[in-house]
This record gives sequence, structure tokens and C-alpha cells, in this order.
Amino acid sequence: MQDERDGKRPGIVTSLSTRAREAVLQRIVDRRYAQGSRLVEREVAEELGMSRVPVREALRALVSEGLLELLPHSGVRVRRLERADVEHLYEVWEPLAVQASRLAARARAAGDTEGLAALEAALHQAESAAAADEGTREVAAHTAFHEGVVELSGNPLLVRTMEQLSWQLRLVFGLREEPAHMRAQHAEMYRHIAAGDAEAAAASTLLHVRDSRAVALRSLFG
Repeated sequence: MQDERDGKRPGIVTSLSTRAREAVLQRIVDRRYAQGSRLVEREVAEELGMSRVPVREALRALVSEGLLELLPHSGVRVRRLERADVEHLYEVWEPLAVQASRLAARARAAGDTEGLAALEAALHQAESAAAADEGTREVAAHTAFHEGVVELSGNPLLVRTMEQLSWQLRLVFGLREEPAHMRAQHAEMYRHIAAGDAEAAAASTLLHVRDSRAVALRSLFG
């Protein structure tokens, strides 16, 4: 009963619906909710231990974001990624990722060391996860690396813009292969950023994003 009462309070609904959205997103990313699978509001609410009100709001939000799609008279399902979806995502991400690395290297050259430790930790986590064949943890580490570069850029508008792409990128990262050479590319990006070499950081990031796009398209669509 407490969940149902809380679900009728606007502030609490917002907080719970945000938590529900993140939980559903994580299940999509780690493929517990597979592409094309139907989600029933009542069942999701039971799984998350929440009332149906915040879950309903979360599912509506994910429909508006294009990660779920409505089914006539029968709830929602996880939207299947089309080739165009991936291509559009990379078209937007490429210039933002390149600029983030350039700005991060400039910040390092200006003496800003905050954030470098987080990037290095993400590199180690990815290697550890790959060695243990833990794909979900490796995806999380790769995502953390790219998010760390954006944070290091020091540009709050870029940070907010990238937040809008974060879950779409996590989804693609989770579905594609994770070749070892892509971890090496992250390490190269890190070296250039840590050295404060803005253009080398930008160039290595451009190569990485384009390679990531090719890997994603090949993994998902053959």
C-alpha cells in the first residue's frame, strides 16, 4: 500500500519513474529485455518492486525516446535497432567525441589533471573484464571511459548533450562485438589526452569512432 500511496505524490512519482526508467534501460542494455520482446507494465512493476504508476511513466518516456514502441492494445516492446538508427547515432556522436577528446587534451595541457585517474581506471576495468570474459562489465568500462573524456573536456554544454546519447551508445556497445584492438585504441586516446596533445587526441578518437561504427554495423547487420 505504501508504494501505491507514494505513487500518487508528484515528487515521488518523478523520482521513482526515473529509477524505473534507468532500471528498464539497464535491462535493455544487458539484453535481459531482448530486442523485440514485449514488456507488460504489471510484470515490470513486480520485477522492480514498484507500483505501476512510476513504471507506466518510465515506459512512456522510453517510448518517446525511441527505445520502446507501442503495441496496439498490448503494451510496449523493445524496439529493434535498424541500420539507419546506428548510422544516425554515429553521425551525431563522431564530432562530439572528437571535440571532447580535443578539449580534454587542452585541459590537461593547461594543467588540469582531474579526471585522468578515472580514465585510467576505466582502461584497467575493461582489460580485467575482457580477461574474465565479462561482456557486460566490459561495456560498462568502455562507456565510463567515453563519459570520462567528456567530463574532462570541462564543457558543461557538451556534457549535457552527451547525456542524451549515453543510453543509446550503451545499447549499441552492448550489442556489438568488443574486439581487443578497440581497447588498444582507448589506451592510445588516453596517452594523447594525458600528454596534452589535442590534435593527436582528436585524430585517434576519430579513428576509434569510425572503427567502432564499422564494428557495430558488422556485428548487428552482417
